[in-house]
Amino acid sequence: MEYRAILRYVRITPRKARRVTKLIKGRKAGEALTSLKFMPYRGAAIISKVLKSAMANAEQKEVGDPEEMVITRAYVNEGPMRKKLFPRAMGRANIIKKKTSHITIVLLDKEDNE
Repeated sequence: MEYRAILRYVRITPRKARRVTKLIKGRKAGEALTSLKFMPYRGAAIISKVLKSAMANAEQKEVGDPEEMVITRAYVNEGPMRKKLFPRAMGRANIIKKKTSHITIVLLDKEDNE
């Protein structure tokens, strides 16, 4: 059975978050959590939070050890962009775009995966 967790409107660019999700896709949840702890990227802390939530969702159903489950899907979609005006010379303004992300992680039982 699938267990998922979604974190929406996170203040990180999707490109930076995808760099981390590519590294954990297809691994066991416990193993991925350990490797996320030692990654130097800012997105690793955010994605470990989502992974822990997905593991807690699986544990809530009492199906087995959530650390042995496999991350079948981990993807990052773009969220809405926040736009700020930045004053420039001679009364002009530049727009600064602050990107957001929606992060989804899906776990699958080891038996279902085979």
